[in-house]
Amino acid sequence: MNSLPILGITMGDPASIGPEIAVKALLNKNIYSICKPLIVGDAKVFEHIIQRLNLDATINALDNVSEAQFEFGVIDVYDLKNVELEQLQFGQISAMAGNASFEAVKKVIDLALAGEIDATVTGPINKKSINEAGHHYAGHTEIYAHYTGTRKYAMLLVEDNLKVIHVSTHVSLRQACDLVKKDRILEVISLLHAGLKQLGETNLRIGIAGLNPHAGDSGLFGTEDDLEILPAVEEAKRLGYDVEGPVPPDTLFAKAATGTYGGVVAMYHDQGHIPFKLSGFKWNAEKKQMDSVKGVNITMGLPIIRTSVDHGTAFEIAGKGVASPDAMTLAIESAVQLSKYKVNESQPA
Repeated sequence: MNSLPILGITMGDPASIGPEIAVKALLNKNIYSICKPLIVGDAKVFEHIIQRLNLDATINALDNVSEAQFEFGVIDVYDLKNVELEQLQFGQISAMAGNASFEAVKKVIDLALAGEIDATVTGPINKKSINEAGHHYAGHTEIYAHYTGTRKYAMLLVEDNLKVIHVSTHVSLRQACDLVKKDRILEVISLLHAGLKQLGETNLRIGIAGLNPHAGDSGLFGTEDDLEILPAVEEAKRLGYDVEGPVPPDTLFAKAATGTYGGVVAMYHDQGHIPFKLSGFKWNAEKKQMDSVKGVNITMGLPIIRTSVDHGTAFEIAGKGVASPDAMTLAIESAVQLSKYKVNESQPA
């Protein structure tokens, strides 16, 4: 038990499904066989969710990591005492909830940088709520980059065969096209290669998506594929990476789903997220609910480990007890896997 990594897990937005999926994930006894999980948030919120949903667990509120019990059935919560429970309304945007979720993220970053925990896992936050609280960030990735002083980073999504990293994420589509540059693509290829190795992936072949329909079709539908993406692919090959591209996006992801590539590079947010969520999110039409919501978001390039669920706050079902902990469980498992590997990201195999 002493050799297991300590994971700091944020509660997410307290008005969301974040607290529910965190507790449900920790009610899986197998989690305690691979790590020492520690939730960071407000202990009162977790006491409330346990009572509301009649979950079989108790809360151990603490002020220091050393006070954690790491015992199945006892949820250790690093108590930030930052939620007014009588004001909390499930499914509602509020500055209070936004501030509480932001402070949980900031605390796990601090704990990881100080070496008190080995990896961080984040629950879903609401961008409007954190911005109403005065924390002006586009999302988790940008918060982590700011507080760790990281300039070169990228979002990597992982679900079964599909591992997708992005050249750009939370920007307008117009700006995303402008950000498709050779140097950035090379940077992302390097980050993906390192991530695949850390995840224990043996297939290191990387597919590079085109930006335009048919990857530009020799300039008929845009020039970025020929002027920026292709030179990046050629340079990556020269550096020793096993890459292919630019591949038309409507072909690339179908090939990736079969395991042709260990990972793929998407040029912008939706290009990567749409096929990824189609793969991991399964709707049961008969039951009229999700059978599973799978997918892990990993921020590559940071000096600390950060994984996350790749779904939102799901305000519409918050507090109802129907949220799936699948993505949180997978995020925890991925953080454990990443904690086992340290690779030199600048050196291809």
